[in-house]
Amino acid sequence: MIDVQNLYRALVEGSDDAIVAKDLDAIVRAWNPAAERLFGYTADEIIGHSIRKLLPPDRQNEEDAILGRIRNGERVGQFVTKRLHKSGRLVDVSVTVSPVRDAHGTIVGASKIARDAGPALEAQRRLTESERSFRMMAENISQLAWIARGDGHIIWYNRRWYDYTGTTPEQMEGWGWQHVHHPDHVARVAEHYRQAIDQGSEWEDTFPLRSADGEWRWFLSRAKPIRDGGNEVEYWFGTNTDITEQREQAEQIRLLLMEVNHRAKNLLGTVQALARRTARGGTGEPDFLKRFEDRIRSLAVNQDILVKREWRQIPMRELAEAQLAFLEEAPGEFTLSGPDLSLSPRAAETLGMALHELATNALKHGALSVDRGQVDIIWSVEDAAPGEDGEPDPRFTLCWRESGGPPVEESERVGFGSTLIRDVPKHSLDAEVELHFRPKGVYWEMRCPLSAVSRHFTRG
Repeated sequence: MIDVQNLYRALVEGSDDAIVAKDLDAIVRAWNPAAERLFGYTADEIIGHSIRKLLPPDRQNEEDAILGRIRNGERVGQFVTKRLHKSGRLVDVSVTVSPVRDAHGTIVGASKIARDAGPALEAQRRLTESERSFRMMAENISQLAWIARGDGHIIWYNRRWYDYTGTTPEQMEGWGWQHVHHPDHVARVAEHYRQAIDQGSEWEDTFPLRSADGEWRWFLSRAKPIRDGGNEVEYWFGTNTDITEQREQAEQIRLLLMEVNHRAKNLLGTVQALARRTARGGTGEPDFLKRFEDRIRSLAVNQDILVKREWRQIPMRELAEAQLAFLEEAPGEFTLSGPDLSLSPRAAETLGMALHELATNALKHGALSVDRGQVDIIWSVEDAAPGEDGEPDPRFTLCWRESGGPPVEESERVGFGSTLIRDVPKHSLDAEVELHFRPKGVYWEMRCPLSAVSRHFTRG
């Protein structure tokens, strides 16, 4: 025959939970060993005393509420609160309280079961902190982030995804992401994604995604499989990084390299032509080396300006000042005048070489070789009648006018210098060129369509 009373006593004494009995006046009547371990008081120290010894001053009202419910026959379900240890420190406890009845069914007291809630609360705190940290990271990284189940079914996106796509969680759950992928790429991307899922391998791809306002931007997407203790993939964690600007920069670099290659070939061709034409005169060009070096130097000046301006538009005044900088010590003087005008790289090369050739001749034989000599370099833009398409066709004019120098005569020999100032502008810029050897100095004028030299003109 089982001694039920002894069995109950053994259960109470052996329980890991604190079990306390108290009457309706909150006087402790029973106290098991687990209660002693939890609160620090022995049974002799607490039995016969009020349970309120365990309540902090700011929680005394809890006992009033508990006793009120017990007297009404109610059970107080589990709740977490704080109690005082004998040492004075606060203890986090999880508590349930039930009414105790005598043989007649009358409520005579209460039974309280308490458990140390510290470990559980700490675990919960760490979990909450971990989740908060994850949310803070996931919602603030620059990438669009997502999490999928092991089968590839996406279950979570960060806020940046929804901000960019303008979609809702309901629209995007699972494989809904295909709705914001470009139709030319979505089949390929989906197939590649499924292959990574089947193989359990890391996934990477690039593709355009549609934004909330309809813009297509390119993204680099990567996903890593998150495995369980074995080899099964439980989740996938992925990010999409906007690489639109990087792709555009890469394309610009590619085009720039092609342009540099093209320009280098043209430059080499120009140097070869300079060498052939400068040397063609034979004894007629006794200063071949000096003239050749001067022309190469003019090319180098053009290259410096073009590189400085990133092979874009070159201001006309800046080009002229750079090409004529070697005249600073010349006996004569020169002036520059004209509106703000930006030249294309091709026009800058052609006009730069022509100005340098004219300046070299003026310094050697013309107005810049004497103290009272004067050279006026003037450029202008004039409106013209509409072309065949009905649009205005402005004309660009560049004039080199010498005065105050020694008399000059046209040489019977036609050298490469004449080619640079007459033939090259004609062929390169569709220009009309006049060259006159007047008694008071050389007069050179070039006229061509404005579109041949510039598409960026500011009228003063």
